[in-house]
Amino acid sequence: MREIVLDTETTGLDPGQGHRLVELGCIELLNRIPTGAVFHSYLNPERDMPAEAFAIHGLATDFLKDKPRFSDIADDFLAFIGDAPLVIHNAGFDHGFLNAELKRIARALIARERLVDTLLLARRKHPAGPNRLDDLCARYAIDNSRRTKHGALLDAEILAEVYLELIGARQAQLGLAESVERRAKGNDGVVMRRERSVALEPRICNADRAAHRKFVATLGENAVWRDYL
Repeated sequence: MREIVLDTETTGLDPGQGHRLVELGCIELLNRIPTGAVFHSYLNPERDMPAEAFAIHGLATDFLKDKPRFSDIADDFLAFIGDAPLVIHNAGFDHGFLNAELKRIARALIARERLVDTLLLARRKHPAGPNRLDDLCARYAIDNSRRTKHGALLDAEILAEVYLELIGARQAQLGLAESVERRAKGNDGVVMRRERSVALEPRICNADRAAHRKFVATLGENAVWRDYL
């Protein structure tokens, strides 16, 4: 299964008030494992950068003025995400901005059904909170020391780790090298089965078996355990 972990940075809180995207970052997961494929772009919002937003992500108007507009990268972005589910923290916020940008260039909107909101997942798993991204990193011992300011690609990378913890799939990352090797050989989806060269020694001895049979005999003729002797 292919999923896209996504994060954005913006000029403000409400696209309905003229605020725009200024950064997009996406990480590809395949069967809950990061593949290394990413999409990242800074964007010219075609407006000024409020001081409040600059304090959060540090993206200045001068830095963004020569960056592509959303319309310039829309085709590449849509091709990258395809029809995969989108894993987003507080998904309603990013979804609103993405659809506002798509509507502005008369492109099909992203359906809400595609969203996997990690904030909702976190609230269900940890109802007492707190469930901000930094709080979840602390809870799961995920290193976010590079996160001195918000950045879409870095936050997407961190969110991918948090997401795997929330759904209990963190151990799947241990098979990343093998998965990448299978993909390179065109064998993605093949189940690898390993057998031990030497069988494990049984932990139950004959004395244990005899003691169990003796105990079952005390349970009567209709004891369910007799079906397994």
